Amino acid sequence: MATETDSSAPNPPSAVHSDELLAQVAALPALPGVYRYFDADGAVLYVGKARNLKKRVSSYFQKDHGGTRIGHMVGKIARMDTTVVRSEAEALLLENNLIKTLNPRYNILFRDDKSYPYLKITAAQPGEARAAEGQTAKRSAAAWPRVAYYRGAVDKKHHYFGPYPSAWAVKEAILLLQKVFRLRTCEDTVFANRTRPCLLYQIKRCSGPCVGLVSDEDYALDVAHAEAFLRGETQQVLEVLEARMLKHSEQLEFEQAAELRDQIAALSNVLHQQAVDNVDDRDVDILAVKVQGGRACVNLAMVRGGRHLGDRAYFPVHVEDAAAIYDDEESSTSESAEAAPPPVEVQVLEAFIAQHYMEVPAVPTLVTSEPVSKRLTEALSQQTGIRIRAIHQPREQRRIWLEMAQTNAALQLARLLAEEGSQQARTRALAEALALPQDRLDELRIECFDISHTAGEATQASCVVFHHHKMQNSEYRRYKIDGITPGDDYAAMRQVLTRRYGKLAQALREEGAEGELGAELTDRLPDLVLVDGGKGQVAMAREVFELLGLDLALIVGVEKGEGRKVGLEELVFADGRDKVYLGKDSAALMLVAQIRDEAHRFAITGMRAQRAKVRVGGSRIEEIPGVGPKRRAKLLQRFGGVRGVASASVDDLTSVDGISRELAEAIYRALR
Repeated sequence: MATETDSSAPNPPSAVHSDELLAQVAALPALPGVYRYFDADGAVLYVGKARNLKKRVSSYFQKDHGGTRIGHMVGKIARMDTTVVRSEAEALLLENNLIKTLNPRYNILFRDDKSYPYLKITAAQPGEARAAEGQTAKRSAAAWPRVAYYRGAVDKKHHYFGPYPSAWAVKEAILLLQKVFRLRTCEDTVFANRTRPCLLYQIKRCSGPCVGLVSDEDYALDVAHAEAFLRGETQQVLEVLEARMLKHSEQLEFEQAAELRDQIAALSNVLHQQAVDNVDDRDVDILAVKVQGGRACVNLAMVRGGRHLGDRAYFPVHVEDAAAIYDDEESSTSESAEAAPPPVEVQVLEAFIAQHYMEVPAVPTLVTSEPVSKRLTEALSQQTGIRIRAIHQPREQRRIWLEMAQTNAALQLARLLAEEGSQQARTRALAEALALPQDRLDELRIECFDISHTAGEATQASCVVFHHHKMQNSEYRRYKIDGITPGDDYAAMRQVLTRRYGKLAQALREEGAEGELGAELTDRLPDLVLVDGGKGQVAMAREVFELLGLDLALIVGVEKGEGRKVGLEELVFADGRDKVYLGKDSAALMLVAQIRDEAHRFAITGMRAQRAKVRVGGSRIEEIPGVGPKRRAKLLQRFGGVRGVASASVDDLTSVDGISRELAEAIYRALR
């Protein structure tokens, strides 16, 4: 069972790795599984799969990798974990699950910053008829299905179609359903309180179920036809509509026949515009990959119900490092000496497929720009329960779709490279303008602060971070400002800077900047602190930094120019340097403005959300003893929102089912 791992290696592993680690490697079984490498700090370096764990993992420690990327990684390995599985397919799925969750440094990783949107059609909920004063009885809003944009976890209660590549694609589909099938899109609270049809009815985008202008049967038919259309059953829908139109015509019901005629014309026009009336494919994903300049792009185009919904670009990280390690391990463990590792395009595409379809529903057909492993599609089929096939070199309509995806992948990657090039140029220009070190521009870190409020209400401060030539959204922070005079921006700036750097400055003083820990803390300080403001804000920042014992040269204020015009901003320094005007066409000013505007955007969105919560009561209703989610929902539905509840009298509140007189009085007091 033991494997000789150190006798023949040019650089013995024992010189770098612990005896415990080497013993663990020697004891590995010759079974399929997944392995994880960790560095001395516990960070995950690499996640890999193997048909034979012993053979694969031993290959890392049996040879000298020199100064290659894999050599750098192997030199950092301090600990290893392994998991034995039943098959290579299970290993593949587990590997990519771990890659998604652990974010290892040397794996190709696709990051998806948000879930996919869906088109949702609510299920009809039977409800009793009710009649308000002066109105005829009508069913509750929930009894009339509604079409809506949706993002989040799906359930079996309602009907979901998608996923769609973008919010725009969903909204286009909703507009289409409004034009052709005239389904409602209004919220239930709006629906329940309508006494006359809205503008959407007037422009023929809704059939007016809120005021009884369409029968239950006709609306249910429209919903069924809309769902069939979204499933791609367009021809069947047209045939049913034509049959209904002829029937009305034969019965001399010409008005109803004319409405169906217009519906058929609208649907036919949509099909003609989208050129899908002769497409047999229902659900297809088209995947094209482009690699250039150390970066990669996978363009995913979606066809759902036979309609091309648009595309979405993905840009993986760690491409060069991961490809180098993949090439090395494949060549060292290949059973055939002539076998070569797959091109990097194939590696990127397979990584995307394995990671993407763990979170997104798979489709039966994948059209790919590169050939992918049959083992991969078999593993996905096993996981999803759907027989998935990948088609390379497609024909006819699929070929057209693939060519479109390839073109878009190339364009998106070119755009990314151009943006990254311009960002690096802007970083360099700013470093030159402010005399910052030029030898570590990739590590240049800028933090920018902004204060936002409305007449002193809901004051918030934002801190945004620019690092590695781009904004780092995950490092943004908001600070709720308390205990100051409303509208005092200087006091707000003092508070946020003290909270942000106070503990860091204290740790530096305690450990000393010359010590090992002190050096680490110094690395965490930004190279530049931007303050959105002129002399006053900079003076306040100077006071805070002097009190904390930090370098004043870090502080730069962005002062608005004459007339507050964009491009006329000047930089104000806390260490006594003269103001600097960079020029409206300066690349450095463009970067400063980009960071400043992002700080302002981040602050104002947080402020508006906080202000809205303060003004409308937020979750105050549910905080009232005796009012839970169900009673809260009934109150909101009855009065149309929190403000309606707040303005209701005690007698009005008691008219809601489940609200006693005592509870109504408690609600009345709590909201005033």
